[in-house]
Amino acid sequence: MSRSTIISTIQSREPVSVTKPKDKVTVYYASNVFNHAAIKKFCSPAAFKAIKNAIDKSMPIDRNLANDVAEGMKQWALSKNVTHYTHWFQPLTGTTAEKHDAFFEPDLNGNAIEIFTGKALVQQEPDASSFPSGGIRNTFEARGYTAWDPSSPAFIMEYESGNTLCIPTVFVSYTGEALDYKTPLLKALNAVDKATVAVCQYFDKKITKTWSSLGIEQEYFLIDEAFFNARPDLMLSGRTLFGAAPAKGQQLDDHYFGAIPERIHSFMVDFEQEAIKLGIPLKTRHNEVAPAQYECAPMFEEINLAVDHNQLLMDLMDKISRKHKLKVLLHEKPFAGINGSGKHNNWSLITNTGINLLSPGATPQSNLLFLTIFVNVIKAVHDHADLLRASIASAANDFRLGANEAPPAIMSVFVGTQLHHVLNDLEKSTSDSGARSIGSIKIDKIPEILLDNTDRNRTSPFAFTGNKFEFRAVGSSANSANAMTVLNTIVAETLKQFKVDVDATIGKGKEKEVAIVEVLRSYIKKSKNIIFEGNGYSDEWVKEAAKRGLSNIKTTPKALDAYVSLKSEKMFIDNNVFNKRELHARHEIMLETYIKKVQIEARIMGEMVYSSIIPAALQYQKVLIDSVAGMKSIGIPKGKMTSQMAIINEINDRVTSIKTQVDKMIIERMKANKMVDTHRKAVTYCDKVKPYFDSIREEVDKLEFIVADNYWQLPKYREMLFIR
Repeated sequence: MSRSTIISTIQSREPVSVTKPKDKVTVYYASNVFNHAAIKKFCSPAAFKAIKNAIDKSMPIDRNLANDVAEGMKQWALSKNVTHYTHWFQPLTGTTAEKHDAFFEPDLNGNAIEIFTGKALVQQEPDASSFPSGGIRNTFEARGYTAWDPSSPAFIMEYESGNTLCIPTVFVSYTGEALDYKTPLLKALNAVDKATVAVCQYFDKKITKTWSSLGIEQEYFLIDEAFFNARPDLMLSGRTLFGAAPAKGQQLDDHYFGAIPERIHSFMVDFEQEAIKLGIPLKTRHNEVAPAQYECAPMFEEINLAVDHNQLLMDLMDKISRKHKLKVLLHEKPFAGINGSGKHNNWSLITNTGINLLSPGATPQSNLLFLTIFVNVIKAVHDHADLLRASIASAANDFRLGANEAPPAIMSVFVGTQLHHVLNDLEKSTSDSGARSIGSIKIDKIPEILLDNTDRNRTSPFAFTGNKFEFRAVGSSANSANAMTVLNTIVAETLKQFKVDVDATIGKGKEKEVAIVEVLRSYIKKSKNIIFEGNGYSDEWVKEAAKRGLSNIKTTPKALDAYVSLKSEKMFIDNNVFNKRELHARHEIMLETYIKKVQIEARIMGEMVYSSIIPAALQYQKVLIDSVAGMKSIGIPKGKMTSQMAIINEINDRVTSIKTQVDKMIIERMKANKMVDTHRKAVTYCDKVKPYFDSIREEVDKLEFIVADNYWQLPKYREMLFIR
């Protein structure tokens, strides 16, 4: 299909009609979720209690009760026209996975019965041979296990062709190592719960459990599916490898928070309704800064559930977009020259007594508790900045980090003016008379800290925003479990050490409050270099960060090294999040993923250059040559054909340069492919292959500018970004 035909087709599209439910949102919210109400209705009181204890107290469910739960879950699913069930899990491919089994089984009499046992609910054995394992298992070793995670409720995915019951699970190898994102996340959440409770006990003995909460803001692009299908680079890599910048991009800021186009609005309403049925508490939608870019955001949830919901949301958006003849682009940088997309992770800690530990309280005691958690988080980021950077590293995010809209690769913490002053006062106090008179900070009269004590800093990768920290550096296509596993583990590690330090100080004869403040003061002094209140996009910050000794790791292969440092290895093992084998396997998998992503882009680039871009340029060049020849034949002097000749020569020069660089890139790619060591191979792809991308693109984009519009068959930026 020609470009002009594609545009004509898109311009004739009408918004898809969306049937709104007759009920209010509050009525159909979570209607496709096996939640407490459904469990109570379809299961015995004993089964309900067992599931509640599993969620609230992490207690295992008795195998005998599992049959009761499975029967209730089956009856609930059948009442909603479900025919199949699946263990829904998150392997290290970056996507979700599922294998469907029917409820029916033939009986001995030649009839069929509908059956779903506790054994099928609790554990299954999918063929795991082709999922990434990082060397934990050989390809011929197919056995892996999925195990039910009762803390994340089962749900029903609706399709016109039939409904499926999805049961969230972990995924582990035959030998017990984690092969997914969920397993280490659950372990990290357990670690931070124990460490946080131990510290909170200094302040309130009623605090016996804490939860990490998370709100994930999801940015994405939407373009017409016809444009997507006409761009090999978008189809196979998720981003445009070529494309000249349009005269109008986002410089007028007129798209940001603007009126939502009707066709897009129809899509949003459709996927939001489906998300609400699945218990995903979507609250916000709006136009983002870049043209064709949008954002949705849910309410805060417990982290494990928030991550599951975000993964489900991305699947759902992709499914619903097809119905609307649209394509959701979740790549971090699908278009050059305009904003990329992130997944802002808003994180906090909540106690069983209902306290948000990162929300300043109205009393001195609660403010000291807040400051304790607050300072420990800052120190955790300071001490493990490279690991936090590694947690958001990917080939796609490398294109976004440090760009005009995204935080830099330098990890820093923004706290705001008021809290900056509070920390400075605490650090500079030299009183030895005890915590009751420490500068302007007094245990019995700590200054009131307001909830909205700070403006927001969009340039900071890790910013305090009043009652939570916003980790803005996570990429839009990423599974947030990766970053949240690291964040919760480093906070757990820091809080554990804090308790050791405070207890040691108390052991020297200091009062508890005095000991707490003294340790906090020492932590502030050790970690203050990570705090930065200015413009994280500026060149001045890069220089200042270097003076402070902060890392600026710009590429994924180097960033990932932090996972396997001795420091990280010890921390993960001590907190029972990863064992050594799992950790090194993850590192291997992430390097392999990076290699494959860059390799795919290099191959697409070569294919597009030879099959589309050079032919278009040569075809137009021939038209110009024929024109010059015709002008000569009627006696027009050569001196009056300088413009035509200049364009002909420019096309020739750019085509030659493009071909030369592509051929060199292919040679470097072939050299890299021969390497056995994964780390060396990833570095080679990064340092030797990837640098050609920008130089080839520059020539191609200039060629697009001079080749006549009707000869250029790839949809252009101005069309993809502005035609709805």
